[in-house]
Amino acid sequence: MTRATLLLRGWTIAVLVFLYAPIAVLVAFSFNASRLNIVWTGFTLQWYADVWRDTELVRAFDNSLIVAAATTVISVVLGTAAAWLLVRYRFPAGRMTHTLAYMPIVVPEIVMGISLLIFFVSIHLELGYATIIISHVTFCFPFVMAAVEARLAGLDPALEEAALDLGATPAVAFRRVLVPALAPAITSGALMAFTLSLDELIVTYFTASAATRTLPLEIFGRVKRGLDPTLNAISTLFIVATVAVVAAAELLRRRAR
Repeated sequence: MTRATLLLRGWTIAVLVFLYAPIAVLVAFSFNASRLNIVWTGFTLQWYADVWRDTELVRAFDNSLIVAAATTVISVVLGTAAAWLLVRYRFPAGRMTHTLAYMPIVVPEIVMGISLLIFFVSIHLELGYATIIISHVTFCFPFVMAAVEARLAGLDPALEEAALDLGATPAVAFRRVLVPALAPAITSGALMAFTLSLDELIVTYFTASAATRTLPLEIFGRVKRGLDPTLNAISTLFIVATVAVVAAAELLRRRAR
């Protein structure tokens, strides 16, 4: 093994430790009996029990689930339809449309949040569930589109043509032939959209109202007031749920190849 290889491996390990050590500490101290949360005094599950008795946290979690569920449904419909149109049909400005659809992925979140807030104010749309969902769909549906596009590229167009030759309408061919074949990719994209929406903070900060605070916003607000062991507990649950959903999405994406 060369020195360059050893240095590269050491650098990789150092980066991973830098990224994940704080998360490991957060998870470990979610079981710490001390309310000060800086010195380990013993093991406890008290903070996890306190999470479910905290009405504000539960309400924020409910808001997050409502937004994430609505965002996922809309993103799946838009992303699947957009992928089908862009892959199966050729039309003027198709490449430009394709590029613009992926722009929300690379645009900085703070820029997107400010621009969406200005847009909602200019059209006199009151901040609430609608504005959050619209904002989340803007950057979530490209992930669904990407997953479905990758799957569509590997499907033989003759399957649709055969269904049409047998008397099926384009809508029936899409529903009965394409959707079952695209199901793993659609599910993978949906899980990714759900995770992204559930975790989103910056864009939500600009587009939510006081009555529609999501869980990331509630956690962010409490952290600024000081250390709270229940935040460690809810963050740990959040991390576990996110990892599970992302792992499921990746598994489905690999099966869709």
